[in-house]
Amino acid sequence: MNAIAAATEDPRFLPIKADELAHLLYEVDILTPLEPIASEEELDPQRYGVLIEALGRRGLLLPALERVTTVAEQVAIAKRKAGIPEDSPVHLFRFEVERFRESRIE
Repeated sequence: MNAIAAATEDPRFLPIKADELAHLLYEVDILTPLEPIASEEELDPQRYGVLIEALGRRGLLLPALERVTTVAEQVAIAKRKAGIPEDSPVHLFRFEVERFRESRIE
């Protein structure tokens, strides 16, 4: 369901058309169970993704994103995604990702 919504309902992009499907790179990320952590010092943006919780909201950011090189950037982006004010204390969780890629589906 999430894959279909991402391909057809993401307001940042035009919906995918049926004749484009054979030309897409398909990527599926399997997340490990969330691990609560005590501080940002236990994060590494190349190895761990982060989930933050505060004010009844959650923000998640995957690891190993090209333009995210520091923990501070990783946490700030996750807060923005969740609509959590920058100075709000948050609960932190980390996870790892197993990534599967396929250039076309037959």
